[in-house]
Amino acid sequence: MKAAIQAKKLIFAIFAWTIAMASFVFFRYAQAPNLPQWAIGSADLATLSIYMGIIFGSLHWMSNLIAEISGIHRLPYLCSVIFKGLFLLLGAITLAYVTQYLNMWAIENHMTTLRQMLTAHILYSPSFQALIVYLVVVRVSLAFIEQMALLVGPRVLMNIGLGKYHKPRYEQRLFLYLDMASSTTHAESLGDYQFSRLIQDSFSLLADPVNNNEAEIYRYIGDAVIIHWPLKDGIINDRCLNIYHEFTQLLNWQRPYFTDKYGFVPQFKAAAHCGQVVAAVVGVHKQEIGFFSDVLNTLARLQDQCNPLGQRMLISGELASRLSLSPAYKLSNLGPIKLKGKQHSIEVFSVLPK
Repeated sequence: MKAAIQAKKLIFAIFAWTIAMASFVFFRYAQAPNLPQWAIGSADLATLSIYMGIIFGSLHWMSNLIAEISGIHRLPYLCSVIFKGLFLLLGAITLAYVTQYLNMWAIENHMTTLRQMLTAHILYSPSFQALIVYLVVVRVSLAFIEQMALLVGPRVLMNIGLGKYHKPRYEQRLFLYLDMASSTTHAESLGDYQFSRLIQDSFSLLADPVNNNEAEIYRYIGDAVIIHWPLKDGIINDRCLNIYHEFTQLLNWQRPYFTDKYGFVPQFKAAAHCGQVVAAVVGVHKQEIGFFSDVLNTLARLQDQCNPLGQRMLISGELASRLSLSPAYKLSNLGPIKLKGKQHSIEVFSVLPK
């Protein structure tokens, strides 16, 4: 799944940079009365756009990957942007000079078909400085978009940009609520600073399960987090169950780290529920897509039942009826339970891995 996610990021980077390079080539060359010396026809301009899009898109993706696996992304945002920008520029210039060297070698060996040196034209023409400035602007712009996507979620950012939720609309959604067990006790024993570091370390492990199951973070609430999907997506391959158990497994794998730093391994409770909600953009200075429905209220009340029922994960009967349960999980019917503040009881199921 990680490979598939990285492949999507690479494709997006190449696509974005191809559009950016097509714009540069169009305004730099296509508006001129004559084609540049190295171009035979207008198709060569399109080839140049695609060529530079692939090169810069690949370098863009590599800089993000290196920053991600090396921990550079944890540095101040400006440091991360500077690293990615320098990586892109140095990589592009190095590649251009290596290509030029190979072209010169080909000419010296009388390979006359390579006399039209595109790289030499770009490196030594007045447009090179403009290209450098343009690369910086595009890289910083894309870095800003990527950071915004991390803050609000890529789909949320796209939907806000497209104006999809400026008018309230009904949707079928599935929500998963994760909450740290015994958080009050942990906060008192660790203190505010160490407890906040515990929350950071715990939720940093949640990134891979969220990506692997194509979910989105709706909201962090202290030591809790709400995750959501469109209903039809969340029930595919038990995604709403997978996240919790993958997250729990990752916490256990990091047992030596958590035990050494905090003296214990954090444990989380979970609840999942689905139903119709109203989605709408709320706020002016800080916008987000909010979901309004009794579904979220029921979800919170359902999660509150984990401790009284002695369970780690509970789901509603409404959700259980929609799942095509895989052999990896076992559902146990706990019967109808009246939730706090609710007039009617709902069917509740516990979830256990086999």
